[in-house]
Amino acid sequence: MTHAFIVDKRAKSTTSGQEVQVPVTVLEVPPMKVAAVRLYESTAYGLKTVGEVWANDLDPLLSRRLSVPKNHNEESFGKYADIDLEDVRVIAYTQPRLVKGVPKKVPELMELRIGGGTIDERLTFAKGILGKDVGIKDFAFDGAVIDVSAVTKGKGFQGAVKRWGVKLLSHKNSKHSRMIGNLGPKRPGYVRPTVPMAGQMGYHQRTEFNKKLIKIGENGSEITPKGGFLHYGDVVNPYVLIHGSVPGPAKRLVRLRDPVRLPKKTSTEAVNVTYVSTESKQGA
Repeated sequence: MTHAFIVDKRAKSTTSGQEVQVPVTVLEVPPMKVAAVRLYESTAYGLKTVGEVWANDLDPLLSRRLSVPKNHNEESFGKYADIDLEDVRVIAYTQPRLVKGVPKKVPELMELRIGGGTIDERLTFAKGILGKDVGIKDFAFDGAVIDVSAVTKGKGFQGAVKRWGVKLLSHKNSKHSRMIGNLGPKRPGYVRPTVPMAGQMGYHQRTEFNKKLIKIGENGSEITPKGGFLHYGDVVNPYVLIHGSVPGPAKRLVRLRDPVRLPKKTSTEAVNVTYVSTESKQGA
């Protein structure tokens, strides 16, 4: 994370029209590549996979993730011409080898739905991007609102006080003070799941809704601080600035998607960024 100065465009804000300092998260966003098109049909039991058509010129490292199908071409779509298709999706993979600060080589694979238009239009669009790179600007724009999903920082096995924030017991209590007073009533004869107890804390998948995408940049050196980001290094790919924080530590995969709970009258106007801090984060 770092901080930036932007011009506040909220009409009812006390700082409207003035420069304000906001915390921002820098995410490096190298392009993803579309590996395959997956087709679905509707059945009495829901959607069912009809088949897939894979691209030929794929990253050799993808074979570490799965056995990549071979000998697919444009004619492979002909097998599904007479099927009443219900949905079109693509299988895309990340390219971690492009990221300087991440030691990972094996790509992450995920399925993305193609939306909008008729089935034929969506299928034509999927064919057009098969085997090609898809960048952040094909998905979002400056000022857009997005949802961010990631796995939070893991904190291991923690007690009830740290995990749930319960009150410490009195120093006069017998044997312990960092535990809950009791496990609940006599009946029902079991401990309810709402009782705060010790257990796993962190390393959970979480989604942050409606995060403002402040800026999309092409040159990572513009925002790389002196000495690089802590526990990460230099940003060398396209990047995005997101208002506020996102789940997880540095180097962890973050997924961006269209918002599913977008409030009414949400502004998607581009933000005027006047300054992004590039001072050292190492306390020097």
